[in-house]
Amino acid sequence: GVTCASLVVATGGLSIPTLGATGFGYQIARQFGHTVLPTRAGLVPFTITDQLKALCTELSGTSVDCRVSCNGQAFRENILFTHRGLSGPAILQVSSFWQPGDSVAIDLLPDHDALGWLQQQQAERPNSELKTLLGEIFTKKMANLLAEQWFVSKPMKQYTPAELLALAEQLGNWQLVPAGTEGYRTAEVTLGGIDTREVSSKTMESLKSPGLYFVGEVLDVSGHLGGFNFQWAWASAYAAAQYV
Repeated sequence: GVTCASLVVATGGLSIPTLGATGFGYQIARQFGHTVLPTRAGLVPFTITDQLKALCTELSGTSVDCRVSCNGQAFRENILFTHRGLSGPAILQVSSFWQPGDSVAIDLLPDHDALGWLQQQQAERPNSELKTLLGEIFTKKMANLLAEQWFVSKPMKQYTPAELLALAEQLGNWQLVPAGTEGYRTAEVTLGGIDTREVSSKTMESLKSPGLYFVGEVLDVSGHLGGFNFQWAWASAYAAAQYV
């Protein structure tokens, strides 16, 4: 046994086990009667296993500015196609709000109303092929692949209003259901953790066991991408250090 006047638990969460991440902090918390809320990977890439897998693999390394939404949360950032599925800032952000089985909506034309843009192209450039127009927005390879896999590419004047509507829905509201995430192996944060209601927000001290402190990601606190989780770790550690 170890006896000490104060104990600060700063063990982090379960993300990136190759760096030594374990659930040790949660074990300590439970030992002292704390509630540990369910944990899962956050800020993490999606894996795709259905017919979209071939598209993701073909476009691996391609980055596209998109608006990605799920469960009422939306992020305007890049998405990145990978050999395993989808990554990039917008995907990492929305992954924290995704639950298995949920659909994710991707707007590939975030600067345009998709239907309005297509109608405008049809009116102004009726003889241009769809894949040519898409090639001015995406990489030529991506434009060709989308045209091959999603649409029949033909001159814009040949599309009916119903076909244009279907094109707009696919480009502006692409719905996909990820198979899962890459998990803790590559997750940037762990969602869930020690219930913050049982810890002082001022001192980070346990409300159940005086002299016991919890800081950083072991607590049920997680922020957006961009350094917020580092900031939380440092700020909570500084708060505890004032009182230990």
